[in-house]
Amino acid sequence: MFKKSLIPSLIFLFSLSIIAQTEAQTKKDTIAEKKTNPSKFDNFNKKAEAFFKVFPVPIYGYSTEAGNIFGLAKFNVIDLSKKDTVSKPSKLTELVSLSSKGRVNVVLGGQLFFKENKYQIQSYVYFQKQPQYIFGIGNDVVKEEAELINFDRVKVYSNNLIRIKKNFYLGIPIELANYWNMEIPSDSFLIRDNVLGVNGGYDVGTGFSGLYDTRENPYNPQQGMYCMSSLVFHPKFLGSTYEFTNFILDMRKYYNPWLKHIIAVQAYTSNAFGDTPFYDLSLMGGSDQMRGYYQGGFRDKALVDTQVEYRVPVWNIFGVVGFIGTGRVFESYKDLSFEKWRVSYGTGLRVMVDTKNKTNLRIDFGFGEKGALKGTYLSFSEAF
Repeated sequence: MFKKSLIPSLIFLFSLSIIAQTEAQTKKDTIAEKKTNPSKFDNFNKKAEAFFKVFPVPIYGYSTEAGNIFGLAKFNVIDLSKKDTVSKPSKLTELVSLSSKGRVNVVLGGQLFFKENKYQIQSYVYFQKQPQYIFGIGNDVVKEEAELINFDRVKVYSNNLIRIKKNFYLGIPIELANYWNMEIPSDSFLIRDNVLGVNGGYDVGTGFSGLYDTRENPYNPQQGMYCMSSLVFHPKFLGSTYEFTNFILDMRKYYNPWLKHIIAVQAYTSNAFGDTPFYDLSLMGGSDQMRGYYQGGFRDKALVDTQVEYRVPVWNIFGVVGFIGTGRVFESYKDLSFEKWRVSYGTGLRVMVDTKNKTNLRIDFGFGEKGALKGTYLSFSEAF
């Protein structure tokens, strides 16, 4: 027989057990109800994802040299083989844009994974007919002396990688390019100083590359690191107009300090050796690095920049980011100093357009010197 003093305690414990089971069942029922009866927003989002997997996204932009820019952008993350359940999903991107001042931009890109990630190809093809500003060559040039030049260019690039050990790849990059229809003002410093490239030319190059990558999702990394290095030679005997070599080192690290907040860090450098035409020099700025600067306004043989980005989920498929970076160009690594490093910062909106692969549409606003808005960028996947 139980003692009378134990009976109330047993009843209390039994009651707690019933309450806990009821709460657990309620949670299960709530989750099940959400799955079977999704909200209006979830229904809309599901339809939007299905739509954008088939149809491109219309884009609009404006720049001084190009005018109003209208275009279509397309992004798909797919599995190349249903039998291969190990390989990371592959990415395909397409962009076509036209501007009111005759600018044409056509880009096809991809990152493909094969045979349980044993092979991967990073590649792109683009054709551009667009005016661009060039401030000069070097880190001391000023935008007030910018010159507007124009030329047509087509470029094909493919970095073909094979896994040697876990997360480590070796590859052979191949690069083909042509620059023609050069329209340069007769009083330009490019002509006055007899800068290489004023007559256009061909780039034909190949070399070696190495990659160490521990990220699970290359399009929206949550953890791990990425380190890519390549050395591409452009000898005249292959058909290059100018003989030069390009070196690139791109290092990235991702931290997940709490919840789903991500801190991403990148350090990047490039260097061009030899007789490098002005259009193949290291260019600072653009949609992925130093986003507060016009790409190519500052250029020289060597470039170093670094950036930090903080990525915060806000609600459902929406998130925001903040970023800051610094960098500069110089003639060679021996000239590298801590003077006149330029600062870029900004913010952006993220909208998840592929919940299965956690891939975002990103809209970034980059600010440069004197706090002026210098770049507005729309793209798919993260900047780095």
